[in-house]
Amino acid sequence: MKRVIAPRAREVLFVCGLQLVVACQRPAEERARRDLDVGHADNGVLGVNVPGGLAAVRVFTSDRLVLWSSAPGWELELDAREAVAFTLELRNIMPSADLTVVESAGASIDPLESELVTRKRYSLTVPAGQTKLRLGAPGALEDGAFRFALMSDVQEAIDAVDDLYLRMNEEDGVDFLLGAGDLTEGGSVEELVEFQDHLEILELPYYTTLGNHELWSKHPPYQDYFGRSSFHFVHRGVHFSMIDSGSATIDPLVYEWLDGWLAAAYDDVHVVAMHIPPLDPIGVRNGAFGNRAEGASFVAQLAQSRVDLTLYGHIHSYYSFDNAGIPAFISGGGGALPERFDNMGRHFMLIDIDPRLGLTDTRIVRVDKDY
Repeated sequence: MKRVIAPRAREVLFVCGLQLVVACQRPAEERARRDLDVGHADNGVLGVNVPGGLAAVRVFTSDRLVLWSSAPGWELELDAREAVAFTLELRNIMPSADLTVVESAGASIDPLESELVTRKRYSLTVPAGQTKLRLGAPGALEDGAFRFALMSDVQEAIDAVDDLYLRMNEEDGVDFLLGAGDLTEGGSVEELVEFQDHLEILELPYYTTLGNHELWSKHPPYQDYFGRSSFHFVHRGVHFSMIDSGSATIDPLVYEWLDGWLAAAYDDVHVVAMHIPPLDPIGVRNGAFGNRAEGASFVAQLAQSRVDLTLYGHIHSYYSFDNAGIPAFISGGGGALPERFDNMGRHFMLIDIDPRLGLTDTRIVRVDKDY
């Protein structure tokens, strides 16, 4: 017998179905909009702004401001309603980086002792009005070749990641570690705190975007700890765009930002990194965007914009391929359950790049001796 649905029930089903379709159309919208809030805070006496959201405000009281850096260099804009003195702590920064005054009517900065090379503390006094400071390493605003590392997909191996960091510390001339997501298994506050605790072993800053494993809670706390999920920075003349693809798609708002980042870097060397690749290069895990048409269109957009290098995680191994002629690498060797039969094991990459020549060299550093 044919089932009859009452008019009111049909209405409810229609509304629920419509809501589901809308939610599925923009699964990353909430994170994209939360990105806009990163790097901004106000306690009534002092306003804080980090342009581009390149640092997350971790602690902000009347006498203490703690910022978690997402990039090698950025500006800090302070709007004081009256003269204020406080302790400024910068975390996840390059050991050679320092804070300087760009614009002020009389701000003073006094360095304080810090226990970690990736943290710096200052006693800061700013007058009423506008003060602009800049964080950066010597020569960071000048074009020049440099090396960075890449590691992704730690997940359930948080407790076993220390030897990876210790091995990275042995490498000379590495400016920072780049991450392509899946730092934790479930993205909880407890896991994010534990991940950052283990980072204290690493003598480099870790600039990263999120992965799908950071999204398992209803309102993921990732941005409160690591900052924006999509952002852009420039280091020594090379552009980096970190993109949130944790939902196997890119939100339309992020596409708007990306349009500007691609245009800004059109004549320069440009590195684009994200967690889930737009297209699966090996086809064994369906490790790609949920919509193949979006993946193909995205790759075409990168190629048309002359992107020089694309980096991914998600697949727990190492692969070298190309995206429409763009060199591409997957490095998911942070400790998550490895791909079977490939004998790669835990690893990280070293990448040499030049603002004039683009990608000049790569090297895999394998950590597990039993592979």
